[in-house]
Amino acid sequence: MKKSLFFCFLLTAVICKSQSKGYWQQKVDYKMEVSMDVETYQYKGKQKLVYTNNSSDTLRRVYYHLYNNAFQPGSEMDARVQSVIDPDARMSTKVKMADGKEIRESRIAKLQPNEIGYLKISNFKQDGVLAVAKEVGTILEVTLTKPLLPGKKTTFTLDFDGQVPIQIRRSGRNNSEGVELSMAQWYPKMAEFDFEGWHADPYIAREFHGVWGNFDVKITIDKNYILGGSGYLKNKNEIGFGYEDKKVKKDPKAKTLTWHFIAPNVHDFTWAADKNYLHDIVNGPNNVELHFLYKNNPKIIDNWKKMQTVMVKVMDYFNKTVGNYPYKQYSFIQGGDGGMEYAMCTLMLGNGTLNGMIGTATHELGHSWFQHILGFNESKHPWMDEGFTSYIEDLAMNEIAVKKVDNPFESSYKTYSKLVESGKEQPLSTHGDRYDENRSYSIASYVKGELFLSQLEYLIGTENTRKTVKRFYNEFKFKHPTPNDIKRTAERVSGANLDWYLTDWTQTLNTIDYGIKNVEGATDGVQKTGITLERIGRTPMPIDILIEYTDGSKESFYIPLRMMSFEKENPTPEIKRTILNDWTWAQPTYFFEIPKAKSTIKKIILDPSGLMADVKRENNVYEVK
Repeated sequence: MKKSLFFCFLLTAVICKSQSKGYWQQKVDYKMEVSMDVETYQYKGKQKLVYTNNSSDTLRRVYYHLYNNAFQPGSEMDARVQSVIDPDARMSTKVKMADGKEIRESRIAKLQPNEIGYLKISNFKQDGVLAVAKEVGTILEVTLTKPLLPGKKTTFTLDFDGQVPIQIRRSGRNNSEGVELSMAQWYPKMAEFDFEGWHADPYIAREFHGVWGNFDVKITIDKNYILGGSGYLKNKNEIGFGYEDKKVKKDPKAKTLTWHFIAPNVHDFTWAADKNYLHDIVNGPNNVELHFLYKNNPKIIDNWKKMQTVMVKVMDYFNKTVGNYPYKQYSFIQGGDGGMEYAMCTLMLGNGTLNGMIGTATHELGHSWFQHILGFNESKHPWMDEGFTSYIEDLAMNEIAVKKVDNPFESSYKTYSKLVESGKEQPLSTHGDRYDENRSYSIASYVKGELFLSQLEYLIGTENTRKTVKRFYNEFKFKHPTPNDIKRTAERVSGANLDWYLTDWTQTLNTIDYGIKNVEGATDGVQKTGITLERIGRTPMPIDILIEYTDGSKESFYIPLRMMSFEKENPTPEIKRTILNDWTWAQPTYFFEIPKAKSTIKKIILDPSGLMADVKRENNVYEVK
């Protein structure tokens, strides 16, 4: 059979295996044909969606996302930009007031009718029968003509008319880098239904959640445009731009071309188009094609060329650290708006510095493992997607760096502590749309989410943590795992009890703060020193202690946490370690003795690795000056 068909069957087998372990997923198969008018930036499309109800519920309604409707004056996204105290600079403009103060005003509020985004649905049918479909902001509510029973399929068909907005964020036209079309969230997209129910969140500029399925998409557009995006191009010979078979004759009078893409087992479909894209293809690990589409701008070409060999190394590192990327293509596309992950591709800025571009590309590629294969609910748990991606990003960037560091997460620990100090932190369990400030959201999701894994290295050891990440990926890919699943995987790998950690770190604002309270030498002439530690923060932790002596020798001590029922392997086997009695949470202080005089001690350090997120590290060190 053809490789592409075999690959589809392989992915389907993965889904079936996932469901056999108690996880069920709804399934969608999209067929879409869309025609883009590049003069008006309006498009018309038809969609056929075969929906399989693998749940035990009988469905009487379904919901679609109409993301484009967010880019209109008066939308919820517009209201959010106007009400939040630190609006995204991409979505707002600076305005100087009469008193000299500067404020930011919503760009969405100023969009004209030919600049807004919209997605209008008509002729909605279920199995050929007209159904009631109601547009409510960025959501389409559909009342089914007949209930969809468990285990059954139904076919939805609809027509849609869209307009591409001036690019405000992620999706749009004619952005600051001159990219003409960044087509993200452009089509009617079925909302996720899982064991928690429907996830039909309005689009307020945060994240996404989707249903896995197969996409068959035909895009008809002016023949001078070059496209890139999700999926595999099926009609390369017809398209040209370096693909064409010289034996195939194309009609020179044709004004348009139809690009036919197939994307198997993904939960989104994104594309971008520009008349001046350059397109390079590089062979990546496991014969995955890496595509690079970027503007034909002499100032940026060299950076895009240099980035290509780096991304081959990064993908190889992610494969080895997390697990193999399951598709045979990935595209890095200049989309002109920061960086955002999509199925089998990213849209990213293209005019920055080489290091900045590599950092963005590394992060967005990392999302393929956590968002587009594991498929977290980004809206409810943005810290899992952004944080876990940041974790492997920092590992990869350190791996390819000329000069490596012992703790690649050091800056993240400092950033987290500053957020705590500001008093503006909200729990990681906060829905992505419910953060009071964008800054609080970003640090919580990217930074504190990353520290969940880096601090896990402190709790159960680096080797166990890396094994946890690999096992988590292999057991939960294509399953939409939840926070409890990563915790249980870490427990299975290590044998430690970690429920307290998941609770304190993700559901509360409890902090970690330990200190050296007292160091006292014996008064009876005996060569020993008593050390008293104290727990100041609410969150308990096992404690690593390093003691440096005046003769240059070192010794380490480890205090297990009783509620973990676990003893970590010695992280520094070259240094002698003594395991002390465990420490209970209810006891605020802990005393132990060492058989050496106080005068022989040069320095005592709590958490010498820096992997414990202690918010006040100044009391972690006792030093004789």
